[in-house]
Amino acid sequence: MARIGRLRSAGLALLSVAAVVGAGVATTPAYAADTANSIVIADGVTQPVFGYADAVRERIFVESPVDTDSDGLRDVVAFDIMRPKATEDGLKVPVVMDASPYYSTVCRGNETECKADLDGDGLLDKWPLFYDNYFVPRGYAVILLDMIGTNNSTGCPTTGGSSDNIGAKMAINWLNGRAVGRDAAGRTVRADWHNGRTGMIGKSYDGAQAMATAVTGVDGLTTIVPIGGVAEWYDYTRSNGVVTRGNSYPSSLANTVTNPARRDYCKPVRDALAAADGDETGDYTAFWNERSYVNKAGKVKASVFMVHGINDNNVKPDNMSKFWNAIAAHDVPRKMWLTQTGHVDPFDFRRAEWVRTLHRWFDFWLHGVPNGIMDEPRVDIERAADVWETHADWPLPGAAATDVFLKTGENAGSLGLVPLARPATAKFQDTPSQSQTTMVTNPTTVSANRLAFLSAPLSAPLHISGTPTVRLRASADQTDTNFGVILVDYGRAERVAHNVSGEGITTLTTEDCWGESSPTDDGCYKQTQKRVQTADYEVVTKGVLDALNRTSVRTAEPLVPGQTYNFDFPLLPEDYVFQAGHQIGVIVVGSYSGYSSQVDQTRASIEIALKSSKIVLPVVGGTAAAHAAGL
Repeated sequence: MARIGRLRSAGLALLSVAAVVGAGVATTPAYAADTANSIVIADGVTQPVFGYADAVRERIFVESPVDTDSDGLRDVVAFDIMRPKATEDGLKVPVVMDASPYYSTVCRGNETECKADLDGDGLLDKWPLFYDNYFVPRGYAVILLDMIGTNNSTGCPTTGGSSDNIGAKMAINWLNGRAVGRDAAGRTVRADWHNGRTGMIGKSYDGAQAMATAVTGVDGLTTIVPIGGVAEWYDYTRSNGVVTRGNSYPSSLANTVTNPARRDYCKPVRDALAAADGDETGDYTAFWNERSYVNKAGKVKASVFMVHGINDNNVKPDNMSKFWNAIAAHDVPRKMWLTQTGHVDPFDFRRAEWVRTLHRWFDFWLHGVPNGIMDEPRVDIERAADVWETHADWPLPGAAATDVFLKTGENAGSLGLVPLARPATAKFQDTPSQSQTTMVTNPTTVSANRLAFLSAPLSAPLHISGTPTVRLRASADQTDTNFGVILVDYGRAERVAHNVSGEGITTLTTEDCWGESSPTDDGCYKQTQKRVQTADYEVVTKGVLDALNRTSVRTAEPLVPGQTYNFDFPLLPEDYVFQAGHQIGVIVVGSYSGYSSQVDQTRASIEIALKSSKIVLPVVGGTAAAHAAGL
């Protein structure tokens, strides 16, 4: 049993853990009775030797440098802390922080837990999620931070803007003695119990907060765990010039996360968001550049453990891939899970393994426990329901861009590795009201509203890993149109039902418990299971483009009717295996209702030059593997 007591510095803590664990000290279960001022390492992980019911609970307020509501006062960031009682006697502990705009509105987790002060003493009695129940007894402090403009913080939300993202940085500055914190009575409070290391975690907007804080480069942020997080707010609300979410979405989301009593007060801020978001064009502007964390990834000092649903239609997986590729370019220590579900927390799709892995991740990065987690495969990928693979990286090593050309065929068009020998064209009509189901079903039936291209049945599995891209050589009879392309797997199989209620999971009535409890907050949560369905096809990935943005998302350039152009654009990233006997389908449409809220009403007639049109698939094994699969 390894024990770490009242150490004077975080550096000493790291050396002491490494020394006792590395020396091969025998480990046995340990209990709080004999470890009042020590964390305990047993079986390679920190043990629950501290109380939960008697943990110290406090609320701290730190002044920020911004004034979002223009009231002449700097906005104040509020956050709630729970830490082991032993920190009052000299124990130094790290922080696990979830910064969120949702604690009093949408709330958190599969069971929609809100913060709650049940007795009115200004301190939390009900803490959302399991982090406090599980990690505080193991020698961590947990901070739940209210994003500026939400719950107990002042100001107004700005939906991913720089002022949204200052709160967690200010909390980390306070933890490390670089900012003044006060309690509700105005008394100065210092974090003399902190060991200098903070990890941030959170799903969706909370995950965006973690990435946004990391790209500030703030000292003391050691690791982040973004789950389905927004890394590019442009890609969250637009795609290649097409508005994919409703008009004035940043303003709408800001309204959602603002407490009802403050919504009228914050209306001028929301009006300014609506005026600046550029809905009328869908172009990429300075408004969206401010809300890009990918562009600032070079400042990241923290390690990153990403989790994302490869079928997430809320925060689409290009948010994952762009941030992942950006931090990889800067050699940031990193790990990732990719799941077949949609917008779901790993606590609800792989619970036991998630808690085990997250525990080891935080132990390594925040307590310095040398548990070997960084020597393990970097990426876990869910191949089928609850069937996981590990890989060295993502995209998988050996994935290579492979040209697959659109060709003519008897009924539907065909696909092949060699382009047509002679020029040929195919025409269709942009039909804004066409549903995705209509687009992809009956691919061998000729339709005036889409083009369908099918491979022959595959003779061997074909694995793609990465981001497919499309080149359409095309003309239109109008000055504007949209394009959409859908990659489909045609073949009957059991698949994760990510496209129905629950986004791939079903919530059960039974519970299991993860951590300690108090009379007002237990660590027990409803169990879940994967939702599966047997279907004749799967929409693998998809993408859209506003033809006006064919050369740049920053500027629009009208078409000359009848003139032929190249329209190049990415589909959403994927990691997918087409099974032997299945057929690969490529569906080409104009406007893509269901994917985007903005459809083009010009209803252009579009003509595709097939010889120069193709989809480029990131095939594991490249062209040789595509040949072997019968393409």
